[in-house]
Amino acid sequence: RTIHKTNTKIMKDLYLIQITTIFKKELARWSRIWIQTILPSVITMFLYITIFGNFIGERIGEINGLAYIHFIIPGLIIMPIISNSYMNVVGSFYSGRFQKSIEELFVSPLSSHVILIGYVMGGVSRAFVVGFVVYIVSLSFTSIPVHNVFLAIFLTLLVSFLFSILGFINAVYAKSFDDINIIPTFVLTPLTYLGGTFYSIYNLPETWQTVSMFNPIAYMVSAYRYAFIGVEDLNTYGAILLMFILIFMLYSLAIYLLNKGIGVKN
Repeated sequence: RTIHKTNTKIMKDLYLIQITTIFKKELARWSRIWIQTILPSVITMFLYITIFGNFIGERIGEINGLAYIHFIIPGLIIMPIISNSYMNVVGSFYSGRFQKSIEELFVSPLSSHVILIGYVMGGVSRAFVVGFVVYIVSLSFTSIPVHNVFLAIFLTLLVSFLFSILGFINAVYAKSFDDINIIPTFVLTPLTYLGGTFYSIYNLPETWQTVSMFNPIAYMVSAYRYAFIGVEDLNTYGAILLMFILIFMLYSLAIYLLNKGIGVKN
């Protein structure tokens, strides 16, 4: 029994070292070029808050009893969290495929779970940094205390984990650098803008309200808004459940692709 416990501890330590090694590589990669990875999101959000929050917001007035700038800031924070977690993983893993350096991981004694979690943690770390920096920038425009700090952190983890896995799957199937921009351009961006970032979905015509119910990002934006200002359009617990289901499905698919070597071994 003692030998079994010792072997189990050794294996756990080994997995931790393996995951940490990949994570450190990813962390060093995006932090070294922070002008390209962090600064653009900050500038974009600065412009959004300036134009929509201040100039247009003064004409719109209030939504659900809140100043318009307060209403949109949670959505403006989650937007770069989604894009950065996604782009970090899809860009890094596809670059490894393109340069053939990713093959070194597959000839090493690393499990598919270790490889996937290592890359995902890199995307999550970048998303947390960007989200925090954008929130600090928003404080220069208005004071917006966080309604539930722990929920905001938990949701950031779920959202960034989910889109990091999605970015990984895109990187597996991509055949060129152009392919890694298809999903962000034609799927994520429209869903984000139609997800209630700049408005309450209940201000839409009934038909579009129904359509919004099928937009998963609308649930994430609503939950994030509740964590920050205590106002929700859609049920927060339902949003969390949805994210867990999507994470399970996408994680299972990513592991399957890795085990089959799709996009790497063929």
